Amino acid sequence: MFSLYLILAAFIGLLQAKSSTGGSVLVILDNKLNRSEYSLFFGGLEDQGYSLTFRAPGDSTPAIKEYDAPNFNHIIVFAPHTKNFSSDITPQSLVSLLEKGTNLLLALSQKQNLVNSLASEFSLILPPPQTPLVSHFPEREEPATVIPIIPQPNILVGSDLPPVWFSGIPVALGNNPLLFPILRAPAESLASDATADSGADSVLEAVDRSGEGLWAGSSLSLVTGFQTRNGARATWVGGVEPFSDDFAKKNMPSGKKPGNARFCNDVAAWTFQEKLVLRIDAVSHHKLGGSETPEIYTTNDQIVYTAHISKYEPATSSWVPYSGISDLQLEFTMLDPHIRISLPPVADTPGKYSVTFRAPDRHGVFKFVIDHRRKGWSTLQSSTTIPVVPPRHDGYPRFLSAAWPYYTGAISTSVGFLLFSLLWLAGGEEKAKTKKE
Repeated sequence: MFSLYLILAAFIGLLQAKSSTGGSVLVILDNKLNRSEYSLFFGGLEDQGYSLTFRAPGDSTPAIKEYDAPNFNHIIVFAPHTKNFSSDITPQSLVSLLEKGTNLLLALSQKQNLVNSLASEFSLILPPPQTPLVSHFPEREEPATVIPIIPQPNILVGSDLPPVWFSGIPVALGNNPLLFPILRAPAESLASDATADSGADSVLEAVDRSGEGLWAGSSLSLVTGFQTRNGARATWVGGVEPFSDDFAKKNMPSGKKPGNARFCNDVAAWTFQEKLVLRIDAVSHHKLGGSETPEIYTTNDQIVYTAHISKYEPATSSWVPYSGISDLQLEFTMLDPHIRISLPPVADTPGKYSVTFRAPDRHGVFKFVIDHRRKGWSTLQSSTTIPVVPPRHDGYPRFLSAAWPYYTGAISTSVGFLLFSLLWLAGGEEKAKTKKE
């Protein structure tokens, strides 16, 4: 009976949670961090329907996974002061959780630890230890490491978001195409262990000695998103301070309220697959003028391909038809794409995308392929195999208009041969009789 209650509670939590993948969250919180100092962030998640379970980095229970199956849909790691984690928390185990669909929200540290090592595996290039982001602009009473940042609008950050407070380390992005910056560093900021202007010379000397270059400018990322091919998401934040109540309540130098609370909720919503989540509900194909899906196509057939796409709506925890993709493409491929064509939405039917094209004059085994990848959006992938065959022996037309010159030549040759034969036979008998006489 108790297990039945647990299953029922988990089912109710899944229905109430805003995430498209579930509502169970494991929070690995540093022993030196006070949970009450992050009450706005954690309380906001609980108000949205998430079930939060807290655990120290060195504890072994509750287990992250059992029998190679994840026990939680999402994991938050706020452990910037921890060097030694429990045996079930390793870079390899976190990567395996991503492969199984678990989402990760990770806070980096100014010291080398497990989370920083994991970030390096994803082509995030970290600055030397103990070199936080520093900026002396604008003029303010806070330390140089506590920086007000005006977010640049992108797929996650709206243009109406107020500036946010940040304190932590920046990262440089490597060549991994699955990474994208959510929040960039200000142009006048740099990573340095010196917080005063008098230490600028020492920073330049350190750059010359190390040969690593100057960690400065808006090319650095402070909050970075990563999305796997199976849809799981991971987000690295340069520090845990942006999630604190102190930063959420601290006024900006202009006297206005910061946007930390809203920004952190948006970051968590994307990480937990609430926002920008798409899926392909169904695909179909048939000949023009028909409705049934054939087992084979013939070369030069007119083919109609249709896909139905929906978007997750966190407000109602449901999937709704979505027609907002303007650059969706379809490939009809055999090893290499023979046809690549736009797959536009149908005006009168939400969520329906359709296109008509002619099968190539090439027989073989083809695939209908949709492979839509955009920064921040979940990946749309679909592949359907179909053979294309040449026409049957009775499938060709009796007469081809383009072949009339050949028909005319063959007929004229036959007629000419017949006339020549008749004339030759008729003229040969008269000559024979004349010789006998």
